[in-house]
Amino acid sequence: PVQCLPFNRPSRMNQSNITEFIILGFTQNPELQGILFLVFLFIYLVAFLGNMLIVIAILCNNTLHTPMYVFLLALAIVDIICTTSIIPKMLGTMMMSGKTISYGGCMAQLFFFTWSLGAEMVLFTTMAYDRYIAICFPLHYSTIMNHHMCVALLSIVMAVAVTNSWVHTGLILKLTFCGPNTIDHFFCEIPALLVLSCSPVRMNEMMVYVADITLAIGDFTLTCISYGFIVAAILRIHTAEGKQKAFSTCSSHLIVVSLYYSPVIYTYIRPASSYTFKKDKVVAAVYALVTPTLNPIVYSFRNKKMQAGIRKVLAFLKH
Repeated sequence: PVQCLPFNRPSRMNQSNITEFIILGFTQNPELQGILFLVFLFIYLVAFLGNMLIVIAILCNNTLHTPMYVFLLALAIVDIICTTSIIPKMLGTMMMSGKTISYGGCMAQLFFFTWSLGAEMVLFTTMAYDRYIAICFPLHYSTIMNHHMCVALLSIVMAVAVTNSWVHTGLILKLTFCGPNTIDHFFCEIPALLVLSCSPVRMNEMMVYVADITLAIGDFTLTCISYGFIVAAILRIHTAEGKQKAFSTCSSHLIVVSLYYSPVIYTYIRPASSYTFKKDKVVAAVYALVTPTLNPIVYSFRNKKMQAGIRKVLAFLKH
């Protein structure tokens, strides 16, 4: 008699051996690809060169070695890492016919972007606190914001960012990817990867929700409270010119902060099943690409001491 061999279904381990992902990008329309390539190349050059100019200016000028400019230096480095982890790969996939990214490359991109996301949120709060001390307690600023306090605040920023990134990346690494490997996004972000998972993502969604409440909403609230005290102090300024200048600075800071926090909260507060990537790609572009480009303009280039430092760097490069 013929012996029937049992039918062996593929194991879950065999099903999860995805070695690469396909990134769809912003659009599949060939006519728009060239335009978008130029737009994102311009954004990257402005963000990279602008933030790099800030880094060099602060490092090379002893007069800028104060807590305020050290925080601006940290913000510029975070923005460079954020844009560099996303845009060069995105430009490469636009130029090539194969829009793929390796599994390891995708996880690395996820780690560095999540790190920069957490670091930027905590840095915004730290910078708002620094301005609060400078404006509301000017006589005690040097005592409160001393070297040790500056190091402590930057250590907290780094600790929160690394912890946040390790938790989310580690949870993604535990997921099983056994089905489609097409990412309907322009980079490897948590929501886009959760949709592709074959295993339960309840824990991932819960940790994303916790991070969104504590980091995004929590830091945004603390930042707004700091600026609230700053505005109250500004109202006590007697000269109209002083009020106008202070309000101009605070309003521009609050616009950029709101432009960053609002889409982040909107993206990460929802379950994976509710993502609509056509709209979410545009929302993600705001906090991943636009804000790192605006930060040098709003926080640094309007500052007179920073302008003097940048002029020294440009003069050195010219000669």
